[in-house]
Amino acid sequence: MTTVLYDGSFEGWLTGVFEIYEYKLQDVVFAKEEASAGFLFGATHRVVTDEKKAGRVLSGLQKRLSAEGLKWIVWTFLSDLDQYEDSMWRFARHVFDSPQNVEEDLSNRAVWEVKKAANRVKRERHRMEAFVRFKLTKDGLYYAIIEPECDVLLLICRHFESRYADQRWLIYDARRKYGIYYDLEKVDTVALDFHHGRATSRVIEEISDEREEVYQELWRLYFKSVTIDARKNMRLHLQHMPKRYWKHLTEKMPGNGL
Repeated sequence: MTTVLYDGSFEGWLTGVFEIYEYKLQDVVFAKEEASAGFLFGATHRVVTDEKKAGRVLSGLQKRLSAEGLKWIVWTFLSDLDQYEDSMWRFARHVFDSPQNVEEDLSNRAVWEVKKAANRVKRERHRMEAFVRFKLTKDGLYYAIIEPECDVLLLICRHFESRYADQRWLIYDARRKYGIYYDLEKVDTVALDFHHGRATSRVIEEISDEREEVYQELWRLYFKSVTIDARKNMRLHLQHMPKRYWKHLTEKMPGNGL
């Protein structure tokens, strides 16, 4: 077995696919360079990301897949599932080995895996678009902290850019330590080292607009007022709003009773 080590980028993975064919590598598994210490046995092939090689693989996939099929690969890369790179590789190999489009071949394990992973990302994107709760700082910046299961920040930025085009905002992914920042003109990605804890809570309290707690309380009261106790269906509620999202939802903070 050969471990293909790459830098963790999508272009790096594409380069790895190119070199698997270039060097005729067999029985491969992908791994990020940061985790390479765990691979002590077997052959190792280190990939240096190459835009030309990556571009050739991407072009080949574009010729053989629909826009939806290509999205499956990209979104699988964002899924953060175990060994998602290997699922992508098996799918890409099936694409290149088949004379016709393989997207309807759901009996193939690789096709099913990437479609399932892409659907997972799609669900997470919709949830993040619905569950982001902004807070206001003293300098007029609206910020939100999220911890999505999938890396969906770049997929939701257009939604928030169009919906909140008249205000500066920052959405921070606490799991992946980066965010997207809108400055009233464009969206940029920013790297931040943010840690939850008492010290951080104090800093947030200090920078928050003095009216922010009032706004949050009004939102909690509104949410409670539109909730009909007799029609509560906690099982359905948890299905649409799993508990893992509650820590960053204003209406789920202590005092709302929901």
